[in-house]
Amino acid sequence: MNKPDFIILHDTVQALERGETAAGSQPDYCGLREQVEHLTDLLIISLFPRHAPRRMSRAESLVQAVEVLRSALSTVLPPERSPENVVRNLLASLPEVQRQLKTDLEAAYLGDPAARSTDEIQICYPAFTAIASYRLAHVLYLAKVPLLPRIMTEYAHRLTGIDIHPGASIGDFFFIDHGTGVVIGETTVIGKNVKLYQGVTLGALSFPKDEKTGMLMKGHKRHPNVEDNVVIYAGATILGGDTTIGHDSEIGGNVWLMESIPPFSRVYNQTPSPRIKAMNKKEE
Repeated sequence: MNKPDFIILHDTVQALERGETAAGSQPDYCGLREQVEHLTDLLIISLFPRHAPRRMSRAESLVQAVEVLRSALSTVLPPERSPENVVRNLLASLPEVQRQLKTDLEAAYLGDPAARSTDEIQICYPAFTAIASYRLAHVLYLAKVPLLPRIMTEYAHRLTGIDIHPGASIGDFFFIDHGTGVVIGETTVIGKNVKLYQGVTLGALSFPKDEKTGMLMKGHKRHPNVEDNVVIYAGATILGGDTTIGHDSEIGGNVWLMESIPPFSRVYNQTPSPRIKAMNKKEE
């Protein structure tokens, strides 16, 4: 490197360092995302070791998961919080997470005529990876662990194209068919035996702002409620924290909905009238 280049490089480094110093003391998150992604994989292996990408016993995966979790917690938790309490809580929750995921597998098998076995679903279906990651992350979200739950579900989002916020509440027998483009917001509440297709959004309307600061207000119910035994077809968008889809209802494809509907409802758009004409030779 010649001298002018070195001087430019040195000045750039100094400017970047001053920019960080101006923001005050910041935690060092180097390697955290990779740690938590590995943690997610280990926890899923501990639940279903027979389908692991490499041979590993349940005990071995849990020992490694605890070690990685402790390390990650030491980065994100304030000094007054004990990582051991979080570790114990997560371990105690794993049997319930496993039970829930078995209901999700059953829902997928019963709800998809293309599924030949639950093994096929676990190994092949992106929705199972997304739902498993969500259910594990939800435990840490409820324990008010910073950052880790979002890293877990965004890892699944990147792998599968399915975006489930760890704060959402989702009941048993949940199935997402195909899955690409599904978005489930933080304050969404989903009952039991609900089925979504690709491209479904359970989202928020415009966000309220604080009158004094002008900043977005956080912690409010922003996303819809979906009661038991509901099917929502591809491309449907349901918005708003006051919106409730009554139980045993069906939402058709590409429906845009911002109001509640009663139980046993069917909501659909009018069938479009496509124009069909013969091609002439020039068009051919």
